[in-house]
Amino acid sequence: MSALPREELRGLFLFEHLSEEQLDWVAANAVLEEYEGDSFVIREGGEATCFYVILNGAVRMTRLVSGAEIEVNRSDQRGAYFGATQFFVHQEAEHNYGASVQALSDLTVLALPAAEFSVQFRKWFPMATHLLEGMYLGWRNSDTVIGSRRRLLALGELSAGLTHELNNPAAAAVRATSALRERVAGMRHKLAFLAKKDIEPELLYQLIDVQERLVKQVAQAEKLTAMQQADREDEIGDWFDERGIDGGWDLADIYVRAGLTTADLDHVLEQVGDTFIDGAVRWLAYALETEMLMGEIEDSTTRISALVGKAKQYSQMDRAPHQWVDVHDGLDSTLVMLSGKIGAGVRVVKEYDRSLPKIPAYPAELNQVWTNIIDNALGAMQGEGTLTLRTWGENDQVRVEIGDTGPGIPADIKPRIFEPFFTTKPVGEGTGLGLDISWKIVVERHQGDLRVESAPGNTRFEVCLPTVEQASL
Repeated sequence: MSALPREELRGLFLFEHLSEEQLDWVAANAVLEEYEGDSFVIREGGEATCFYVILNGAVRMTRLVSGAEIEVNRSDQRGAYFGATQFFVHQEAEHNYGASVQALSDLTVLALPAAEFSVQFRKWFPMATHLLEGMYLGWRNSDTVIGSRRRLLALGELSAGLTHELNNPAAAAVRATSALRERVAGMRHKLAFLAKKDIEPELLYQLIDVQERLVKQVAQAEKLTAMQQADREDEIGDWFDERGIDGGWDLADIYVRAGLTTADLDHVLEQVGDTFIDGAVRWLAYALETEMLMGEIEDSTTRISALVGKAKQYSQMDRAPHQWVDVHDGLDSTLVMLSGKIGAGVRVVKEYDRSLPKIPAYPAELNQVWTNIIDNALGAMQGEGTLTLRTWGENDQVRVEIGDTGPGIPADIKPRIFEPFFTTKPVGEGTGLGLDISWKIVVERHQGDLRVESAPGNTRFEVCLPTVEQASL
């Protein structure tokens, strides 16, 4: 079809200030194209050959993100444009459409060939072309470099926190293993000592029976206060002194930590008698301490296993990208990964509604949201305050609130916190991408909502996520 006449072209805001000669070129090179509703004008990834201007009708623009179609814009404004919008950028490789555009109704557009339009545009506006090209390429390069750097720094911080958490139980397991080797050697020595005293086989059997019974009590040992432990050590120490057992005070600590009392020692005395009581209580002490050390090793390795599990939960290693998930799992794993940043002065409060249903989500991406918001909260509190994580259900949504007691977000900058590259942190400390990424993940990716309320001492980010699968837009 023929293009619009010059007068109608000038009515479009893109062309209203062009010269007569420039309008003539547009009229000569543009064509009118018509599309039925629901048909695609362009598809993401296709060669960017045309620059389109809407004349009549409405369109929706979508992008594919990990296989999911996300609507990023829609418009019915006459003169709005799409397609090869970076036609002015000179590149060796071919340009590709960055999104798909679909007609929502019968649509008429003006189509300009991108290659030819680029040549003319450079002739008409040489300085503007250089400025636009520099701005576009500069932004793209900065985004790539800063984004990569930010991800590397975040990975380093998370790795440091996880390493710190793993080091404590690992070191405890190593210490306990070394001590266990010594105690087992001591048990062998004491058993040989008892054998040299010509102990009756029946008595040895009774002693082993007592050992098994006392060892089983270790797992049920009650937790004592410092005062209760001291009192019980005094009682057991006196019991040893009364029977002439040397070093009774050192043995008392072992028996108390194992949860035993003087009544248990009386039973031992009944079984073995005065002759063998000294060797018996020492041998039993080794057996009890061995059991406690094995319990410590088990606790330490279980802790390591749990930490590795949380790390896998956080990274979603070996898991499908889209799942039905419990938001609490992601919150807890994120706290583990950020534990190195949660100082002694920060109190973590969890107000979870564990009855909430699982939600359809991309958990690895949600973990990025929790990381960004919690990290900002910790930074705002500067090592002192309360971090609160609260969940509840409302209107077919799971709500997650992350609050801190920092100084708050000033009212004049609150509307800008989700803008890309906007940050209140000092130069070199923030990229301004964390909350922008979080917004895109929650709102565009999961079709939820992200809100913030802030006052000095009370800043709360609220993430709203649907509990049912959302139809593709």
